[in-house]
Amino acid sequence: MAYDLKDTFYLTTSLSTGTSGNDQAAALDLSSYVDPIARRGSKAQGLAIYRVSMSFRQGSGVVDKAEDGSTKVGLIAGSGLIAGTISITDNTILTPSNDLCIAAYDYYGPATADSALNGFNVTPTKEVPYVVVRDNLNLICSTDDAFAAAVDIDVRLECAVVTLDQATLNQLLRTQTV
Repeated sequence: MAYDLKDTFYLTTSLSTGTSGNDQAAALDLSSYVDPIARRGSKAQGLAIYRVSMSFRQGSGVVDKAEDGSTKVGLIAGSGLIAGTISITDNTILTPSNDLCIAAYDYYGPATADSALNGFNVTPTKEVPYVVVRDNLNLICSTDDAFAAAVDIDVRLECAVVTLDQATLNQLLRTQTV
């Protein structure tokens, strides 16, 4: 499962916070990359995510310096949420304590008192990737303070398809069960 540049590719997804303060989700189908069933002569495979890059923008430019909204953003494996407006009832879904959380980020608009706190809570690394064995993931944002104008969140995943032995697969399936 070592990082290898020739096997690495990128997947992207995005969503918009809107201006109402509702929670949002965007789905990313991974079924063509993930196969947790070992068949005759082939091993199971998962999607190793080595790095998650996030950007925040309004329209085609940077977030307005007068923006004072805030949101928690997370990339969640196998949550099965439908894209669009959602209702997050579990306040730990976008935290490092959630086994399904691949990456999480707290974002504060430039005009908020807490804007200096922007930064990742959790993210995978090249040395220890997050290996997804579920067939989907969701980009989720839970808006705390509504934005004056919608903020678009763009995510790029640096990943590779990896083969998995049975013990590793079993462990990943146990931890990635909703």
